[in-house]
Amino acid sequence: MKRSSLYLFLICVSLMTNFTQRCLRAETASYSPPTPTREVATMKLDWMDTARNRSVPVKIYYPKEGAGPFPIIIFSHGLGGSRDNYEYLGRHWSGCGYVSVHVQHIGSDDGVWKEVPLAQRMAAMQRAAMNIFNSINRPLDCKFVIDQLIKLNTDATSPLKGRLDTKSIAIAGHSFGGYTTLAVAGETFILNRKFDDPRVKAAIQMSAPVPANRSNLDKDFASIKIPMMHMTGTKDFSPLSLSTKAEDRRLVFDHMSNSETCLVIFKDGDHMIFSGREKMGSTDRLAQDVVFQKLICAGTTAFWDAYLKGNAEAKNWLLDGGYEKLLGKQATFEHKKPKF
Repeated sequence: MKRSSLYLFLICVSLMTNFTQRCLRAETASYSPPTPTREVATMKLDWMDTARNRSVPVKIYYPKEGAGPFPIIIFSHGLGGSRDNYEYLGRHWSGCGYVSVHVQHIGSDDGVWKEVPLAQRMAAMQRAAMNIFNSINRPLDCKFVIDQLIKLNTDATSPLKGRLDTKSIAIAGHSFGGYTTLAVAGETFILNRKFDDPRVKAAIQMSAPVPANRSNLDKDFASIKIPMMHMTGTKDFSPLSLSTKAEDRRLVFDHMSNSETCLVIFKDGDHMIFSGREKMGSTDRLAQDVVFQKLICAGTTAFWDAYLKGNAEAKNWLLDGGYEKLLGKQATFEHKKPKF
């Protein structure tokens, strides 16, 4: 190639690159995370999985008006929680045009500690965390809930009839619910046991527990291929075990290779910023939680918009600097694309 032709080629490449970058910035600038504009309704249902002889209670947050169909988010609570927790997420997401279904996992819910003397509650929680049946039942609960929602979408007596987008289903969860999320998303466990559900298209895990066996993390997480967001904090150690360090929470992100994935780490964020302390904690801590939860809502809603609603502008904003700018000094943001 002649020198003049080479120069012309390089100039064209530079112009095309600049044009592409301007287009991306324009798309990013045109998106901002939605604020809830829809009136939210709720319902509680107590389903029975006859195959396991197991009760599966849920609380559903959904837009009161609008034909939809609305994408579905299955939410799994942390150890000792219930379907009534994480209300700020359910109301925010449904107010932005999603149906948020909060599952209560019997055996690792608030029934573990409610009737137990205060001095014995920590031990009761630890026993529930170590119970293998809870680890198995949790992802199975979520798969069962998806089955029930598909039926609900055709139920003439339900206010959700025909309003559920059963082709756009995601899962999210915190702590033990983070484990549940990884399981349904496709993590491989001991003896190659898997609980993945192909109907789930995207996932967000918050403060997932650190795997006890870390010898095959690349293999264990390589089986996750759907888009995933990870969230944690610099003080996110386990309330049940001092062996789980906050810096280890990023291991899942670091060892995932076959999905588009991003990681948010909140500065000084502890384990409870995702669930809410209700009225526990100092005034300063509760005020900081409000800031964190606004950022959590913004990022997670953009993620759902990108991967459940197929909004390209939301994806550009999330991954190309818009969310990172919003986070400012409150958190760091990292992003990885699949290796293959």
